[in-house]
Amino acid sequence: MATPITAAMVNELRKRTDRPMMECKAVLQEAEGDMDKAVDLLRIRNKGVGAKRAGNETAEGRIGVFIDAASQIAAIVEVRCESAPEAKGEHFVTLANTIAKSIAQNNPADVDAVNASSIDGKTVTEHIHDAIGLLRENMKVQRFTRLSGGIFGEYIHHDGSLGVLLQLKGSMGEAALLRDLCMHIAAVQPTPVATTREEVAPEIIAKEKEIAKAKAEATGKPAQIAEKIAEGQMKTWFAENVLLEQPFVKDSARTVGEVLKANGLEVVKFVRLKVGEVAL
Repeated sequence: MATPITAAMVNELRKRTDRPMMECKAVLQEAEGDMDKAVDLLRIRNKGVGAKRAGNETAEGRIGVFIDAASQIAAIVEVRCESAPEAKGEHFVTLANTIAKSIAQNNPADVDAVNASSIDGKTVTEHIHDAIGLLRENMKVQRFTRLSGGIFGEYIHHDGSLGVLLQLKGSMGEAALLRDLCMHIAAVQPTPVATTREEVAPEIIAKEKEIAKAKAEATGKPAQIAEKIAEGQMKTWFAENVLLEQPFVKDSARTVGEVLKANGLEVVKFVRLKVGEVAL
């Protein structure tokens, strides 16, 4: 004899799956009151929903971040979906951060390995299928970075479309300062291309020197003066494009490098992800 379906059972299934009440009731009836079987049926059907929407464009999304200070691991990930409203919703925020946590803990080699990795008793693919079944949108992991060792700071823009993960070494420092440094990387224009001059790609420096030289020669000044003008233009370019040489957004009288030095900190790496931005 089938188990009677009670309101309490329907509510429990709703809590476990976030599915509508009538759908939960119907699945419980089909499963003859077996809660675990009902959950499995919903997850199977949610995977079907994911397959049907797999071709839909995922132009929106958000950035997820996870930091485990005790284990000195962190991750930042771009997760795509179809619409901006869903990207800002609670369920998608949770999904993005859960995926970031899985990346930090499992250290996957690529996106396929991310999807296969396990977190909270499910694979990332299963978490995504559950979210697809709930939100009825295609979703996918777009790109990610995992960092280990040192101190971490993070910043996520209010709409989730832009995020920064900052890795440093030195003393822990103020949490507010770490966040301010990440906000600087997120907000400053132009976006820093490297932490130091030495890290700027040689081809970029060669191109900028060529531009600076052409501008200087166009002034009609003597060669020695034109050379000095070109040197000044390159100094300005470095100050605008290299993180440690940029004026700090919270105190333009000091560079980012000066702020870090005053607080006993040194940048190891920064990662800035913006949804939809092509990775260089």
